[in-house]
Amino acid sequence: MVVAGLVATCVAACAAAPASAASAYWGANIGPHLTGATAPYDMTAADQFESMAGKRMSLMEFSLPWAYCNTDPCSFIPFPTNQMEAIRQRGTIPVFGWASYSQPLTMIEPDFTLAKIAGGAYDDYIRQWARDAREWGHPFFLQFNWEMNINGLWPYSESVNGNRSGDFVKTWRHVHDIFRQEGANNATWVWCATGEYEGSLPLKPLYPGDEYVDWACIDAYNWDYKFGPFSTVFGPTYDAVQAIAPSKPILIGETASTEKNGNKARWITDALTTQIPKNFPNIKGLVWFEKYEDRDW
Repeated sequence: MVVAGLVATCVAACAAAPASAASAYWGANIGPHLTGATAPYDMTAADQFESMAGKRMSLMEFSLPWAYCNTDPCSFIPFPTNQMEAIRQRGTIPVFGWASYSQPLTMIEPDFTLAKIAGGAYDDYIRQWARDAREWGHPFFLQFNWEMNINGLWPYSESVNGNRSGDFVKTWRHVHDIFRQEGANNATWVWCATGEYEGSLPLKPLYPGDEYVDWACIDAYNWDYKFGPFSTVFGPTYDAVQAIAPSKPILIGETASTEKNGNKARWITDALTTQIPKNFPNIKGLVWFEKYEDRDW
């Protein structure tokens, strides 16, 4: 596995020269159940997770919306310099989910339609965020508007919130172009789909293009109602992503397995020792979802 000592290298370079099939970055998105606060806001949670796992993380994931709108006017969230630096000081690469919606979260947020974002309504905010990212100056993975192929749920889905077909790509490219203009080249752009399911949106029309994406990504879970091997959970979406973006390394942006209706330990062992190195060689990073959300992952 790629360990923390490699963090000094630019993660963007991995898009051009991915690691060997037996190597991958790994880490977690850590919830509040360990110490009462989430990492990176409370790094004792990260210490405890690493102690349980018996291995240091090379990735640490957290996420934020664009704004909190439980007050009037909305409060826009700046680039999280302190949290990014706290992760870097551990010798770890931040994996940051940046979502163009507000909280409290609903599927219908008319102030945050994709057309408004692509049309420039939030350019000042995006530009300042990119400048702050550039000034911080260290590599990080940027998961912008992840799981965009879910039919509903997120207000940036093309199936809700007044969004139309083609709006997602226009928005992605618009935000990416601003980062280029501001010289925020330390961001590695991660296009992250949810595992395909019956009724999910087609992936190909949601792909911004190779020049706008550094890594591809998949979020998928082993659910108790259909407990299955890693190959079943990831195989179809992996093949679909490979067909769309064959030159891009793949990050598992979120994954976990239930304890019910199967052997969780065996599932993890099979994933890490057999499936990823032998059958999914383009997976170059994995983030474990160490949280309780609707069930205990």
